[in-house]
Amino acid sequence: MMILRRRILRLAVYAMTIGCASGLAAEDWSRFRGPNGDGTARDSQPVPSQWSPQENLKWKAELPGAGVSSPIVVGDRVFVTCYSGYGVDRNQVGNIEDLKRHLVCVDSQSGRILWDKSVAAVMPEDPYAGIGVTAHGYASHTPVSDGERVYAFFGKSGVHAFDMDGNEMWQASVGTGSDPWQWGSASSPIVHDGLVFVTAAAESQALVALDAKTGQEVWRESAEGFDGMWGTPTLIQVSQSRTELVMSVPFEIWSFAPKTGKLLWYCEASESEQAHSSAVASDGVVYAFTGRGGGSIAVRAGGSQDVAKSHRLWTGSESDRFGTPVVYQGKIYLVAGGIVTVIDGTTGKKLSQTRLENDRSSAATAPSTSGREGGRQSGRGGGRSSDYASPVIADGKLYFVNGSGQTFVWQLGDELEQLSVNRVTDESESFGGTPAVSQGRIFLRSDKHLYCVAAE
Repeated sequence: MMILRRRILRLAVYAMTIGCASGLAAEDWSRFRGPNGDGTARDSQPVPSQWSPQENLKWKAELPGAGVSSPIVVGDRVFVTCYSGYGVDRNQVGNIEDLKRHLVCVDSQSGRILWDKSVAAVMPEDPYAGIGVTAHGYASHTPVSDGERVYAFFGKSGVHAFDMDGNEMWQASVGTGSDPWQWGSASSPIVHDGLVFVTAAAESQALVALDAKTGQEVWRESAEGFDGMWGTPTLIQVSQSRTELVMSVPFEIWSFAPKTGKLLWYCEASESEQAHSSAVASDGVVYAFTGRGGGSIAVRAGGSQDVAKSHRLWTGSESDRFGTPVVYQGKIYLVAGGIVTVIDGTTGKKLSQTRLENDRSSAATAPSTSGREGGRQSGRGGGRSSDYASPVIADGKLYFVNGSGQTFVWQLGDELEQLSVNRVTDESESFGGTPAVSQGRIFLRSDKHLYCVAAE
C-alpha cells in the first residue's frame, strides 16, 4: 500500500509540475478542442443549455474577416483567427496580393476587441478556386496558447508568436508548398513542454517542432504520408516517463516522441487515402475515425514499430467525415450526416444512433472547419458536407453546432436526450468553428462575428 501511495504521489506532483509550467488555468480552453485536445471542459461551472438572440446571449463582436478556425480562451481573453482582403466574397474574389491573416484578441467579459494583428500573405498562395479553398478560406488553423504567448499558424505565411498584449515575439516559416489538390492546410498547432508542434502537411510534408520562446526549429520529420492529412495531433501520456504525439494520416496512425521527433510506432488503420479528422485519445487508447467509408480503429498506445498485431484493439465501420469525435466516460460520441452516434470505447460496438431533431443546416451557405479544421464541401451538391465542427462536452451535456449556426444540446446518460436547438443570430451567417467553453460560457464564431453565450 505504501508503494502504491508513493507512486500516486509522484504522478500527482508530476501532473502539478506540468500544469504550473504551462501558465494556464484549469478552466482555460487553450487550443483546438480544449485544454487537452479532447473536447471536454475541465471546469464544473454550469453551462447554458438554451439560448437565442434575446436570451442568454451576453455579447457579439464583429470580426475583421471570415474564418473557420475555432476560438480559444485564456483567462479573460478570447483569441480567434480570420482572413480579409481576398476570397471573402465569391462574387468579388479580389486581388490575391491583398490577402491578410488576422489574430484577434477579444475581452471575454465585454466582447470588446483588445487588439488585431494582421499578417500579409506569402506568395504564391493557393488561389480561391475549386472545391477546397472556396469552402474554408484562409483561416482554418486554430491558435494555441501556453499562457505566456499565443501561436498562430497561417500556412505558407508561417507560424507567428505574440505575447498576450499583441506584441509579435517571433515568426518562422515551415514551408511554402501546396498539397496535390490545392485544398489548403488546416492542422492546428499544439504546445507541450516548451515546444510548438506544427503539422506542415501541405507546406512541406513534415511535422515540425519549434522552440516556443524563440521559434527556432528543434526537429523536423518529413514523410510523403503527411499529404492528405488535415487533422490536429494529440498528446497522450502513457506513463510518467513517456508521452506520445499521435496523429491519424492516410492509411495509418503514427506516434512520435515529442522531444526528438522519433517515430515510436505505427499501425495500419484504413484504406482511405485522406485523413480529415483528428485522432483522439483516452485512458491510453487512441481512436481514429476516417471518412468516405474508411471506418474506425482503436489502438493501445505505448508500443514499438508496427503494432497492428500487438496493440490494435478493434476496428469498425463507423466514419466521421470531417468532425472529430469526443470520448467521455468510456463512450465515443460522433456527429456526422445529421446523426449522432454513440460507440462503446472498449469494444467498438455501436450503442445508439439518433437523428438531429429540427436540423436545418444548409450545405449551400456553410463553410468548413474544425474536425480536420479546414474541411471542404464534397462537390457533389447538397448532402451534409457543410457541418465541420466537432462536438464538445461540458456540464454533463453534449454540444454540437452545424454549418448554419444551430447548436444542438443533449443531456448525457444511459440514453441521449436532446434538450434544445439554439441560435445566436437570425441573420444568414456560416459557422465552421468548434465551440470553446470556459467558466460557464460558450464561445461561437461565424464568418462575421464572435459570440458569447452565458447565463444571464
